[in-house]
Amino acid sequence: MTKDQPHAAELLAFARHLGDAAAAITLPLFRAPLVIDNKGGDLFDPVTEADREAEQAIRSLIAAEYPTHGVVGEEFGLSTGTSPYTWVIDPIDGTRAFVCGMPTWTTLVGLLKDGEPYLGLMQQPFVGERFFASPNGAFLDNIRGCLPLKTRPAETLRSATMATTSPEIFKTSWEVERLALMRRQTRTIRYGTDAYAYCLLAAGHIDLVVEASLAPYDVVALIPIVQQAGGVMTDWSGGAAKDGGNIIAAASPALHEAALAVLNS
Repeated sequence: MTKDQPHAAELLAFARHLGDAAAAITLPLFRAPLVIDNKGGDLFDPVTEADREAEQAIRSLIAAEYPTHGVVGEEFGLSTGTSPYTWVIDPIDGTRAFVCGMPTWTTLVGLLKDGEPYLGLMQQPFVGERFFASPNGAFLDNIRGCLPLKTRPAETLRSATMATTSPEIFKTSWEVERLALMRRQTRTIRYGTDAYAYCLLAAGHIDLVVEASLAPYDVVALIPIVQQAGGVMTDWSGGAAKDGGNIIAAASPALHEAALAVLNS
């Protein structure tokens, strides 16, 4: 294979390398004194030197190894490429958690092939977990070894455990009402999960993730992980999730259909 058409295994190994390069920067700065800037907006939206330096490190490695590939990142935007591949990266997903010393932040590395999610990696180096997926399956690599990921069977909304990052990401009154409806229909809800929720769904620990106001770099890496584990991930209309927006992930097609019915009722 050429640099323009590498194997999935090669690309996944490189994604793991990118995650490790980000960890070399983020870990020494986690729970350490930080200069925190606020991007502004209605909510406190922090960014730190850890975010910027980790993304720069990832971009430099991609440019050196795959110079024709495009890159989309949270901190430095789009760098167009000429190959079918575009990396979509969030060096620290959950920066609010990062600056609070909570180990729920992650590094997200996703790859689009011909505009479609192809592989994804979510790494939490402080905890020591790496979730990843390619067309060959979805896996969790941690202290227990490398384990295949599989969603659990979820029969009804009433028995489902749901997660979302924060009620604050639901910005319109209609979105707030949808969240309240989902909360009443499900067994319980957990907050503060960021990208971890999608991977815990893939690992069979929760059943639903419902979120709003997401960007592509928040979701592209997670779509292959959820789908290869047997889950479904779309926007609230049932369309593709890769562009972000209002997103739902479900452990099974039946649960996804039931949740969409509530969200669009």
